[in-house]
Amino acid sequence: MRTTSGRRRVIPRPKHDYEYVEGWGMAVGSAARVWRPESVAEVVAAYRAARADGVPLGLRGSGCSYGDASVNAAGHVLELSRLNRILAFDPATGVAECEAGVTIEQLWKAILPHGFWPRVVSGTMFPTLGGALSMNIHGKNNFAVGTIGDAVREFDIVLPSGELRTCSREREADLFHAAIGGLGLLGTFVRVVLETKRVFSGDLEVRAKSTASLVEAMRYFEAHQETSDYLVAWIDCFARGAELGRGLVHDARYLARGEDEHPERTLTLAHQDLPKNILGVVPKGEMWRALRLLNHDFGMRSLNLAKYLAGQIEERQGPVRQAHAAFAFLLDYVPNWKWAYGRSEKRGLIQYQAFMPKETALAVYSEILRRNQAARIVPYLGVLKRHRPDPFWLTHSSDGWSLALDYKVTPHTRADLWRHCAELTRLVLAGGGKFYFAKDLVIGREDMVAMFPPDKLAAFVALKRTVDPENLLETDLSRRVMRGLL
Repeated sequence: MRTTSGRRRVIPRPKHDYEYVEGWGMAVGSAARVWRPESVAEVVAAYRAARADGVPLGLRGSGCSYGDASVNAAGHVLELSRLNRILAFDPATGVAECEAGVTIEQLWKAILPHGFWPRVVSGTMFPTLGGALSMNIHGKNNFAVGTIGDAVREFDIVLPSGELRTCSREREADLFHAAIGGLGLLGTFVRVVLETKRVFSGDLEVRAKSTASLVEAMRYFEAHQETSDYLVAWIDCFARGAELGRGLVHDARYLARGEDEHPERTLTLAHQDLPKNILGVVPKGEMWRALRLLNHDFGMRSLNLAKYLAGQIEERQGPVRQAHAAFAFLLDYVPNWKWAYGRSEKRGLIQYQAFMPKETALAVYSEILRRNQAARIVPYLGVLKRHRPDPFWLTHSSDGWSLALDYKVTPHTRADLWRHCAELTRLVLAGGGKFYFAKDLVIGREDMVAMFPPDKLAAFVALKRTVDPENLLETDLSRRVMRGLL
């Protein structure tokens, strides 16, 4: 909302009306008035309140995006956490109907005892479905099944006008393909209908493969993606020379009917419980304190080396069976592990995830790893995945790869890190790459324009102007990457 002078009119609120809202990586945040609607009527009321105050409204699921995707320093925030009912589930077809605030955790716990698992999950179980659709999340099986949007049959969305629309591939097709992955800029998801995966066991068969270089890891993916259900690789970003990009691939497949002799046990929620202690002794809730002692270059170099050596042992042990939750939600093993990066202002982490076409991925990722080392700005974690295209307008996916890199942020390194990422971004864009808005905190408007085909970006902007002509729905992310476009 803007005055005739073009400036935002912000009406101050009493301090107690505000909460501190931050990105999951803790590197950015601000105070905002937070609305938590429990119905469509209350979503509309939140729109009305922001409009009356002359400020924009930012949409937020459960706050699992690393950067500023659900932070709104200029206005209010609408959070989905109380729109969290599972409305229906058909155990014959595996189709689930949920409110948009239902988390991935709620969904898998409701359907697994019936022999189903979500088709797409992130590395943590805590995102809401509405947030997942807004970012169009992917998982370790993106090369096989696509993004979460590919699993959606239809959704209900409340437009800024207050109108409720039901969208599918056949009905309101443009809004369907623009809102999924649309950064929450077109409306609020309130209901989602999606397909889930039939499984015959609560376990997966998981095989480890230690890889001596990035080249070897990528060759393993290509050789096994036709026979694997999941593929993901951890990358040691400190390794150099002939071992550049060395790491550990985990290759998993669903068990066929009859392979699990006791599905009645493995399909229970109790079988999926993540262990509460490390090595049966150390409470996981305290592990972030130990990780904090290692949260520096020497400590993380040592930890990465230890993981690489342990991966060689793991490979020799051969295939193992692992519960779905244990394999899928690695980020949830150590609660609040991000606190190891520091919890004071301007500290935390950012994730820089570059998506590259298959033709340029190896060259660009190798150069990124080398430049990190030359600049002495080495990510403490690297994760490699394989992807396939999808039909959504602002998609990050292509027939190619992603490399996600976790960088530590401190007040002293912040400016240098942002400059370094800007240099990497030029390299990525020159190779035809894209970025994932659930993770990004560093790209700008020019990078956004360079990422997408002009017709797709223009179509999204035109649709935004149609359904939200006053630009009510905004976040810090949208202002950063779409400045002047909307």
